[in-house]
Order: sequence, then C-alpha cells, then structure tokens
Amino acid sequence: MADLALGEGRAYVLGDKQIAVFRMTDGTLRAISAVCPHKGGPLADGQFDLGTIVCPLHQYAFGFADGGCATAGIGTIEVYRAEDRDGRIVVWA
Repeated sequence: MADLALGEGRAYVLGDKQIAVFRMTDGTLRAISAVCPHKGGPLADGQFDLGTIVCPLHQYAFGFADGGCATAGIGTIEVYRAEDRDGRIVVWA
C-alpha cells in the first residue's frame, strides 16, 4: 500500500473486508469500508477532502471521523484507524 499517492484513494481486501484507504493531500491517512451502504457504490472512487468522502453513485457524503452520512436514513460506514509506518500503510480492521 506504500504506492498510494497524495490525494488518492484505493480499495483493498483485508481478510473478509473491503477497505478504502485515502492519502490526504496533507499526507495523513483515512480508512473506511469501501462499499456505500446505500447501493454498494465504490467509495474509493469518490471525491474527498480532509473530512468527507462522497459516494460517486448518488453523491451521499460520509464523515471520515465517525462514518455518519449527512443525509438521514442512508446509514453509516465503518471507520478504521490507519497510519504510515516506515513507508507501509497499517490499517486496524
């Protein structure tokens, strides 16, 4: 996962989970479930900033802090701890 560039998101399979990992433009990492709870959209392909990811299918926005959706009734996504350790991305899933 060390090849994840600044401003990029990518989906990975970790065990039985699909995880989307994002390297923010400030170099920090975010990790969430890779599938939107609404219709299964690929969250790794969504637009994001330091606080929010937007599903590319129906534009539902989810917070990286708590996984909550800005639109009521859509559900939440899992949020995971992620960090860069000596050039390797570690995710606690």
